[in-house]
Amino acid sequence: MLLLYNIILFIFSLFAIPYYGLKMLFTGKYRHSLGPKFGINRPDLYQDMKGEPRVWVHAVSVGEVTAAAPIIASLQSDFPGACIVLSTSTETGQAMARRIVPASVHLIYYPLDIPFVIRKVVRQIQPDIFIPTETELWPNFLRICKRQEIKIVMINGRLSPRSFRQYYRTRFFWKQFLADIDEMGVISEMDGQRAGALGMALTKIHVLGNAKYDGLAAMVSPALREDIAHRLNIADTDRVFVAGSTHEGEEIIILDVYKQLLNLYPDFKLILIPRHIERGREVIRLVKQYGFQDSLTLTEINQGLSRRNQRVLVVDVIGELFKIYSLATIVFCGGSLVRKGGQNILEPAAWGKVVLYGPSMEDFRDEKTLLEEAGAGITVTDSHDLFGRILALLRDPETLTRKGQIAGQVIAANRGASQRYASLIREVLMSKNRIS
Repeated sequence: MLLLYNIILFIFSLFAIPYYGLKMLFTGKYRHSLGPKFGINRPDLYQDMKGEPRVWVHAVSVGEVTAAAPIIASLQSDFPGACIVLSTSTETGQAMARRIVPASVHLIYYPLDIPFVIRKVVRQIQPDIFIPTETELWPNFLRICKRQEIKIVMINGRLSPRSFRQYYRTRFFWKQFLADIDEMGVISEMDGQRAGALGMALTKIHVLGNAKYDGLAAMVSPALREDIAHRLNIADTDRVFVAGSTHEGEEIIILDVYKQLLNLYPDFKLILIPRHIERGREVIRLVKQYGFQDSLTLTEINQGLSRRNQRVLVVDVIGELFKIYSLATIVFCGGSLVRKGGQNILEPAAWGKVVLYGPSMEDFRDEKTLLEEAGAGITVTDSHDLFGRILALLRDPETLTRKGQIAGQVIAANRGASQRYASLIREVLMSKNRIS
């Protein structure tokens, strides 16, 4: 089966490598990550990787880095002499890691799942343990780690309904590679049941919670809010509607709702943050078509243009979403009024914000349930419902404040998972007789 996988991977690479090469050439995207993904790194990268045990944590992108960061902090506390390496698959994940992970952690890009590339990078790092965050399964990598007796512990494991369906169709293939994982820590009972249905041994599955709560709670700070408020010229008394991680089709709904809000609250501001920043130009054009000619982008602000009376800001820069949620009076999380499975509603909740979202929240079902049971999350069905819900909250500021406080308390109350994941990792390392 592994041979068949590698044949398919080779055929795919014949088309993918030229595509990404051209994209790098004409857009600049992947310029920093493409070489390292093939194991091409600067010669001195590995020279400073000293210490024992040698721990390699992998986090695909921004969300996974947020979950991995508090676990890494716990590991550093447990093993002050450890060499800890954090890999990401995306450049946005790497940028986030530089901001929230200690400088003593060595940052690299995760290699492509090509055997000779993997062997080269593994040989350089020489990890005692490999720790993928969430459900990151690369057959060649897992098999090579197993053959070289490198322990594998998955942390913050989750299987969304969509991911589970995709894996389940080919479970006969994945079962053999799940056997290479020594222990699997998952977020919820449902994630554990899904992993078991794919063939993971039930004795290896541990329900330990969501480490993202720890990461988000640690990131919230008045200084962070003050910084972004100053940059965007947002006063404490300003009313701000933040629509985060929106997808195509949702900006139209948000702009319709915003126009209605302006009829009642002329001073309201709107901050639109598309999920994919390459859509920034498309979104700003749409904003101007709706009559907001005075709108501007965060890129323009970063280039020196000051925001004055502009009502609409389009964020076309990576890494600002979490901070901008701190400015919100009202929050809508996208990917939910279109069938995209939703986006991370925990980020605004960590700032003590009530969160509104559409019915498509399949990828964040547990988070949705948690917030709604506490009364801090609200499902809306369409633009009419969204406007009505927002209006009700604005007309009852005491309820808006109380629900927001509850949201923040929910995040704080669910902390502690990072310590549990660190304990699981410690047990596996001890079983390998690498530490006392």
